[in-house]
Amino acid sequence: MRSRQCVLRSPPFPGVKPDTGALSAPGAVPLDAILTACSQTVLAPAMIDRATALQRAMVEQRVGGSFWDPYVAHEIISPIVLRPADMGQAQAMLAASAEIGSRRCLAVLPATRWAKGAAMLFEREGVEVHVGPTDPWSLLSGADSLHADGNDELIFLALLAGIRVRTVSSGLFAGWGLTEDAPGVATKGKLDLLRLIHAMLIEGATYRNCFTSEAMTAEETIAQLGFWRQGIDANRGIAAACGIAWWKRREIRAFLWDGSDSPLHFHRRARPAVRTAAMRRADIAVWPSRAPAGLDAAAAEAQVPVRQVEDGFIRSVGLGSALHPPLSIVVDRKGIYYDPTRPSDLETLLSETRFSQELLDRAERLISVIVAAGISKYASGRGRFTDIPAEGRRVLVTGQVEDDRSVLLGGGGVAGNLDLVRRARAAEPDAYIIFKPHPDVEAGHRKGAVADAVILRFADRIVRDAAMPALLDAVDAVHVWTSLAGFEALLRGREVFTHGQPFFAGWGLTTDLGPPVARRTRRLSVTELVTGALILYPRYLDPMTLLPCAPEILIARLAQSGGAQRTLLTELRRLQGRMRVRLAGRAV
Repeated sequence: MRSRQCVLRSPPFPGVKPDTGALSAPGAVPLDAILTACSQTVLAPAMIDRATALQRAMVEQRVGGSFWDPYVAHEIISPIVLRPADMGQAQAMLAASAEIGSRRCLAVLPATRWAKGAAMLFEREGVEVHVGPTDPWSLLSGADSLHADGNDELIFLALLAGIRVRTVSSGLFAGWGLTEDAPGVATKGKLDLLRLIHAMLIEGATYRNCFTSEAMTAEETIAQLGFWRQGIDANRGIAAACGIAWWKRREIRAFLWDGSDSPLHFHRRARPAVRTAAMRRADIAVWPSRAPAGLDAAAAEAQVPVRQVEDGFIRSVGLGSALHPPLSIVVDRKGIYYDPTRPSDLETLLSETRFSQELLDRAERLISVIVAAGISKYASGRGRFTDIPAEGRRVLVTGQVEDDRSVLLGGGGVAGNLDLVRRARAAEPDAYIIFKPHPDVEAGHRKGAVADAVILRFADRIVRDAAMPALLDAVDAVHVWTSLAGFEALLRGREVFTHGQPFFAGWGLTTDLGPPVARRTRRLSVTELVTGALILYPRYLDPMTLLPCAPEILIARLAQSGGAQRTLLTELRRLQGRMRVRLAGRAV
């Protein structure tokens, strides 16, 4: 290859320094020397098995090369792919290929000056042309033959995929008996595919975990790249975003990056967002609570799909209303998890997915770490909670923001926080009831405050300062409207009563006192619920690197952080909330 870079390399995530995101580095020995040595080596059976498994993993995960580049348009995918490195090679490919004219061909050219002339040459002969970078795996998806420069790393990927390769020049991959070479290409020796894989992926590179800086194997690197590919592929087709607060935009850009150089366009109004998406035949991502007026109608009229974006279930430390950017989001094509009036991607996952044992084992470990570390979406409050009766039934009722979309759409007829506490008392006449107001309401940012004296007609105590994990550890049961506290209680083995229609209701894990969601007929375990809700549905960002990560990484970071990082912006927002509380006549 003309430049010494590893075939298993990281995408150029926006805002991330290359060294930060790098997973691989070339070995100290030149690749051609490694290939020569491997051509004279007999691989042990274990190495043969490993190389075979690496080949299978790369093809299944579709990683290697610049897999984040744009797809080749489906209508021009062809059985014969031509990849000249210069004008001379372009002319040689046309002159030497007897297949031109009898079978469909696609010439893939770099965005360089000579490529313009080559494009005209190919098009005159009836060859389809693509100019510019492209995802190599989409390029190979319909191919059975590749014609390329001998140094082109696409040769390696094509060989992995079982595609015949013809070289038009000498180079790294030519002359080993793996390719059909042009006249004049010298024979270097004899390599089979497994020894080539061993040379390229094991001997020719070193790997590091970009989150921990620890050494990694090629297998682990492929898995990480595959995870990133899934996220990039899921984002392809999002061209515009609206309803995204300015202080979230850096993180949202990272969450929604689709591998392209085109920036995500943020819009405040519906019509410009729809125009941007329609021009690119793409989707709009919207934060529903801040969606501009008329968006749904304008998008429907232009036949532009809308994906809803919302906080995930593991937040950055601190309240979203206090302007702490999210480190976990969900992007839903069908609906959104808190709207029970229609299906969501999460509901479909929970209804239909056959969870593998590997995923279930991951979920069990996640539950253990979350509980042990005291991780909660509701990160306000401190310390343990011990001042509670030792005998009798102890029940926690969690207040909510009364105009939150989850209660407006799935509130089940509950009239507000006071009504919620009243209903809990009716269901638990002899219990010791603790009411915890929602932290956003307490901070003065959102609607839902009720005077203490009124709440205490039905509750035995109001608790503000205790951390949610400590409260959940101290009680026997939790009554929620739609609060995520009910989900967190399930992780800790507590009884959960739902009065609305949260995403975790209706699966046989909770006592549902609100209207049933008829679509939810499957019975789930807590582990299966966690697999869907924390592993398969959301996306996560590592706060240290701003790289997309698995939930385990974010949870480890939050467990180590010890508290919310204060900034000038969050301090101003906190003071604003205190002023609102004072103006409302409540204590701060």
